[in-house]
Amino acid sequence: MSGFVRAAGLVVLGYVLIVTPGPTQAQSIEEVKARFTKVERLVPMRDGVRLFTAIYVPKDQTKPAPILLQRTPYSVAPYGVDEYESTVGPSSLFTKAGYIVAYQDVRGCYMSEGKFEDVRPRRLDKSDPKAIDEATDTYDTIDWLVKNIPNNNGRVGMWGISYPGFYAAAGLIEAHPALKAVSPQAPLVDWFLGDDTHHNGAFFLQQEFNFDAVFGAERPEPTTQRGTRFDHGTPDAYTFFLRMGPLARADELYFKGKRKFWNDVMRHGNYDEFWKTRSLLPALKEVKPAVMTVGGWFDAENLYGALHTYKQVENTSPGATNTLVMGPWTHGGWAGGTGASLGPIRFGAKTAEFYREKVELPFFERHLKEQRLPELPEAWAFETGRNRWRSYDRWPPKETKPAKLFLGAAGTLGFDPPAPSASRFDEFVSDPNRPVPYTNTISIDCPNTYPVEDQRFAARRPDVLVYQTEPLAQDLTIAGPIPVELFVSTTGTDADWVVKLIDVHPERTADRDAMPLRGYQQLVRGDVMRGKFRESFETPKPFTPGEPTLVPFTLQDCHHTFLAGHRVMVQVQSSWFPLVDRNPQTFTDIYSAKPEAFRKADHRVYHEPSRSSALVLPRLP
Repeated sequence: MSGFVRAAGLVVLGYVLIVTPGPTQAQSIEEVKARFTKVERLVPMRDGVRLFTAIYVPKDQTKPAPILLQRTPYSVAPYGVDEYESTVGPSSLFTKAGYIVAYQDVRGCYMSEGKFEDVRPRRLDKSDPKAIDEATDTYDTIDWLVKNIPNNNGRVGMWGISYPGFYAAAGLIEAHPALKAVSPQAPLVDWFLGDDTHHNGAFFLQQEFNFDAVFGAERPEPTTQRGTRFDHGTPDAYTFFLRMGPLARADELYFKGKRKFWNDVMRHGNYDEFWKTRSLLPALKEVKPAVMTVGGWFDAENLYGALHTYKQVENTSPGATNTLVMGPWTHGGWAGGTGASLGPIRFGAKTAEFYREKVELPFFERHLKEQRLPELPEAWAFETGRNRWRSYDRWPPKETKPAKLFLGAAGTLGFDPPAPSASRFDEFVSDPNRPVPYTNTISIDCPNTYPVEDQRFAARRPDVLVYQTEPLAQDLTIAGPIPVELFVSTTGTDADWVVKLIDVHPERTADRDAMPLRGYQQLVRGDVMRGKFRESFETPKPFTPGEPTLVPFTLQDCHHTFLAGHRVMVQVQSSWFPLVDRNPQTFTDIYSAKPEAFRKADHRVYHEPSRSSALVLPRLP
């Protein structure tokens, strides 16, 4: 789920653990103690609530220092003025760079006062001087820091990954004048349209359940502890969630009314005001601080948030310094490790180290210390497949041209429209009681390698349609979002549609380093569209059984080269379990659906001249 829970040098992402910068990168806790004095304060907000803030002040006071701020719901531990972090700032490079670094427990979390609310709604009525939201809490915190921390230079920066990225992005809204540079990294910005909890209205079951099972526990009083690991009773998420049955049984069997946000989600199945007021995007306008949004092409959680934060600032704040950095990383993968590989996929460079040294530190040095450093390009984007960094003056690159890739008869895939004489459609039976798994890995957690996983396990199922090109005669490079035009019909009244774009590696290779990837069907991009939202996320609409219907949606951006000799593959299916909850395939409120609502349905995908299912690739010449 969203973000970081600090625990013994590990990060917990909906129970996916990755190593964060530890003593080997940060030199040692002893060095941090030698360079910083730690103070802890309760910082007052405009409504009187006080937020616990741990502040690391450089012992070297020879010149004023800028302030870096991170606001987090995941604890500023370790607590106590004699207990220190091993890394202070976004990476160990900041330990010696001369920054005041402040970490804050957000309202209602850990040692801060007040009541926590997940993705707190934006305050819409600004006439009340004591009305609060995350933007006002950020403003009040910065105001206190610049007035109360000695020897600061009056310039403040913010950063944060995932949920802390949400709080960083919130700081951009009506920003404090001292806030000069903000780096939202994998920020969650809309939990219905594309981040974490839903994608295109489809509920991301495994991540939300695992997150709420721990993080959703109420905190009646300030405490340094929160939640314990949930015991699923099995190492297999597919088995656990299939046994659980319909979504309504989660509260009945496990949560017992004690997970408020879970039950809020269950009551808001459409894109209503509950979700709209929690989206930061409408408020990201007239942005004044410099912005550097960071994301990973293989982020299983908040790829949407990174891309759309950049796009929204670009559209609404034309005078802002606005940079996008996208690398070949999983969720937060740029913050630690080398970034040289993901699963069996190698990138030929230490991409995370490059980012930390050549991109992140210079960004803050330039804007918080006013150093004469070169401006970053508008977009730094790693091109997977060919494995190289590329810079652009906008994203997507203006040179891209749309190229329709048509699904064809007999599993063909190509840039030529279907012939009139070809078969009209392919069909399969979708059984919600035997859904297609999204991963071949047995794990209770969402494996962070699934966005590049070999898809041969899915291609072998009868309820997955497979289309592929002949081996490419030349390289094919794409850069940007990928619109999908899917013409379908179903014998039911609702259905999910999962589309996956895949790079098929050659069966034969003379390169011994590539031997493990022979025939590998590498997932490049995949996503789901809940069919009833095909025309409106606010007002769902049933399918008319048997009636061909256009289901349009967009796969999130990618930057990838399908090398000559590789094939391009597209897979189409109607379940992706338990990443996505099961669609009953009857038009109903899925969050309260009974077992009898879950029914088999015959699905068709059309590829005839008048109904040509296709992906629109953003092709770079």
